[in-house]
Amino acid sequence: MTTRTTTRTVTFKRPFSLDEIEGPLPAGAYSVETEEETLDGVSFVAYRRVSTHILIASPDSRRMQAIDPAGLERALSSDQSA
Repeated sequence: MTTRTTTRTVTFKRPFSLDEIEGPLPAGAYSVETEEETLDGVSFVAYRRVSTHILIASPDSRRMQAIDPAGLERALSSDQSA
């Protein structure tokens, strides 16, 4: 089984919250990594998401936090509409 990782940057204009993280996160740019693996038994190349993580960095620490991609999309949508 082959895996691939894609990275994208998301930007929030205002503080935001995600269910998996206690308390609000500050506005700014965040790196989001999605890991996918190939599906076996199909006649074309297809992937399924295995995990999504967001990089939370502050001056004194960095950590990757597993998140629900649907929750991230809701937070981005809310940020853009506010």
